[in-house]
Amino acid sequence: MQFAQRLNVIGESVTLAVNAQAAQLRRQGIDVVSFGAGEPDFDTPASIKQIAIDALLAGKTKYEPTAGTPEARRAIVDKLAQFNKLAYSPEQVIVSAGGKHSLYLAMMAVLNTGDEVILPAPYWVSYPAMVKLAGGVPVMVRGRPEKDFKITPEQLAAAITPRTRMFIINSPSNPGGHTYHPHELAALAEVIAPHAGIWVCSDEIYERLIFGEQKTCSWAALDFTRWKDRTITCNCLSKTYAMTGWRIGYTAGPRPLIDAMNKLQSQMTSNITSFCMPAIVEALTNSTLEKEVEKMRSAFEKRGEYMWRRLNAIPGFSCVRPTGAFYAFTGIGGALGRPLGKSKAPAREAVEFCRRVLDEVHVALVPGNDFGFCDHVRLSFATSMENISKGLDRLEGFLKL
Repeated sequence: MQFAQRLNVIGESVTLAVNAQAAQLRRQGIDVVSFGAGEPDFDTPASIKQIAIDALLAGKTKYEPTAGTPEARRAIVDKLAQFNKLAYSPEQVIVSAGGKHSLYLAMMAVLNTGDEVILPAPYWVSYPAMVKLAGGVPVMVRGRPEKDFKITPEQLAAAITPRTRMFIINSPSNPGGHTYHPHELAALAEVIAPHAGIWVCSDEIYERLIFGEQKTCSWAALDFTRWKDRTITCNCLSKTYAMTGWRIGYTAGPRPLIDAMNKLQSQMTSNITSFCMPAIVEALTNSTLEKEVEKMRSAFEKRGEYMWRRLNAIPGFSCVRPTGAFYAFTGIGGALGRPLGKSKAPAREAVEFCRRVLDEVHVALVPGNDFGFCDHVRLSFATSMENISKGLDRLEGFLKL
């Protein structure tokens, strides 16, 4: 049986694979602590759910405009103006089936065969696969742990070639947990600016999950007049409002880009689920939900601080302090190559290490290989403090066995 050759350029999402393995062990009655999930452990705020329920019961089950209802797009435009300082019109916004779909549509609309896309590493696992499926070539620029994984302007400049078509920036970062300050973004922007043919795709889905005194901003807000026609701003409701399963993403950018994405989407999915459209309006316009957002953000900050301190106390581990999102990206180089666990067999890289940890002490970690670092693992702290403590206790025990 033959399948399309494009399947050969991508692999399965390592994050989803870890979740599946952990779920299988749970079905066997095993108590698994999972640090794999990239989704809030909180429930969607009640008013958002109720709005969608009301819309469903009212018969909002028919086709809607592919790019989203006027009300939903207006709510996004108002949010972008108030929170991000970006002046878009509804015609410059498209609602898609999640942040992942938004990013993929943007790449499909922009990239041609052989176009290069610069990806700061560590990068989200799906970026390279999306680039390849769109015909592009991923170009990795490796951030250094001692620089909090943030790439320098010099590194970015060295990666640009005549074939460079896009630069993807994700701040706060999945998996790195690091966040670029506005002055750091501005320095990178000065490198990109002279290259008129390069798009900047700004993945801002963790924008509300910022910790401590950290600051950041939308790329296009650095200078909207300068960047409005070259920036693809992608976002979603998944992380801020604990709505991962709702699959609601959105993109803002110049009208020709949005029209191109709309053309593609019309042949792929059409509109997102109709009765979810009012939920977008509720999430982005109901100011009382700010308390819910802050409650989640504050909990993630406390958990991240606790996990960071615990991980750095483990011999052989080294963790950059998370300043955003809900991930700790931890170096395990000091634990590799030495006797580990019950078998005392060494692990040579992160995939093997994670497999051993899951099998022996039932803790699910995500290996860093598909993020660009084979000597790191990602731990999500989007789980209870009880689970974090229990899981880290088991991890410490595994290293001491």
